[in-house]
Amino acid sequence: MAGDSSFDIVSKVDVQEARNAIDQALKEVHARFDLKDSKSEIKLEGDKEIQLASADEYKLKAVTEILQQKLVKRGISLKALTYGKIEPASGSSVRQKIELQQGIPSEKAKEIVRLIKDSKKKAQGSIQGDTVRVSSKDRDTLQEIIALLKKQELGIDMQFTNYRSN
Repeated sequence: MAGDSSFDIVSKVDVQEARNAIDQALKEVHARFDLKDSKSEIKLEGDKEIQLASADEYKLKAVTEILQQKLVKRGISLKALTYGKIEPASGSSVRQKIELQQGIPSEKAKEIVRLIKDSKKKAQGSIQGDTVRVSSKDRDTLQEIIALLKKQELGIDMQFTNYRSN
């Protein structure tokens, strides 16, 4: 009897790529004439949060756009970012926090498992911490599940990893 095949659905941001994107964005921000004296900053706090700061909301939006371009070039999906609200900071400047998605939130994991069940395919989804493991006896069924999930708009960045067949 054939064993089960499985893969994991994860949502992780490559922190080193994020760091590289931030460095590139900072170079561009400091080089741009319209942002020269804006005291704009982009900092990575730990590996879950990016801190943005600038002179005003208009300049903060420009800094955010530059950062987004650099992240996309480095292969980081913008779906992996959660934006905090723009807050006033010292001396009429503003700041904003951007959360980096590390792991699938439990409500999204439940939604993924429900989608797999509702698809009526012979596959099982199980939540394991901040990942979802999908297993089936048939590898083609796993491919169909991946295609199904890629079509869904779940609002998170998903990677399909750890593909095993027995």
